[in-house]
Amino acid sequence: MTGTLLSFSGMALSVRALAGAFSLFEILTFRSALGLIIILVIGLAKPHLLRTVGLRKLHLHLLRNGPHFIAQYLWAVSLTLLPLATVFALEFTMPAWTALLAVLFLGETLTRSRVGVVLCGFAGVLVILRPGLSAFQPAALLVLAAAFGYSISSIATKKLTATETAFAVVFWMNVMQLPLGYAGSDPLFFLRVDSHSIIGVIGIGISGLTAHYCLTKALAAGDATVVIPLDFMRLPLIAFVGWAFYGEALDVLVFVGGAVIFAGVLWNLKSETRRPALRPEPAHDG
Repeated sequence: MTGTLLSFSGMALSVRALAGAFSLFEILTFRSALGLIIILVIGLAKPHLLRTVGLRKLHLHLLRNGPHFIAQYLWAVSLTLLPLATVFALEFTMPAWTALLAVLFLGETLTRSRVGVVLCGFAGVLVILRPGLSAFQPAALLVLAAAFGYSISSIATKKLTATETAFAVVFWMNVMQLPLGYAGSDPLFFLRVDSHSIIGVIGIGISGLTAHYCLTKALAAGDATVVIPLDFMRLPLIAFVGWAFYGEALDVLVFVGGAVIFAGVLWNLKSETRRPALRPEPAHDG
């Protein structure tokens, strides 16, 4: 999950860097195209990984990638309209949806600490957003819709990890989302890549791939109600990034809220280490 947090922050920076020169569909196409190239190179170097890619769970891959592509587009739009910390704070309604969907569709149990980490996360978010509630922006609704889409994707990912490798999950993600992004792009948009945008293009490709690889591995190792709330830690990190790179206001309440979030995460992790659980062995990459 640490790799996931850093990768999603890298994606946010890359989207901001490319937004002036490319449309959001084109940016998402860069992400999928470079990710697919990287994963095919890895697959050619390690053929046993390619052999883990099959069609047996295609319906779950479609369920994962359809809502995820829509959510990712809405998230990218919001990054161009709202401060980074605001986007990430509103996005953290996702753990609540994920916890609910995990109980309904994965049969996971809502323990006291799992409920507590979600409540602490929301409390931390409210502390951070409190100064801006009177000036609510309609663009925030895009983030809330994206959060729900991401939660559906997370549940589908968790179900896939029972039989699929992380390599197969990210392979199908890029294969399915590449034509969706390209359909909304200028046919020759890649010719506009220059020395100023190449770093952003490479950044979106690598971070987009590593974010989902790390997230898939994390979900294979633990329950969704444990793994997803760890994502709350991305908020104080991105608030600092927004301040350092874009001069966005760095309010002390960001860190107060971050401390509340962190306390909830630690409480849940401590409780999980004490709770015996028999889980099936996750799929391995070989």
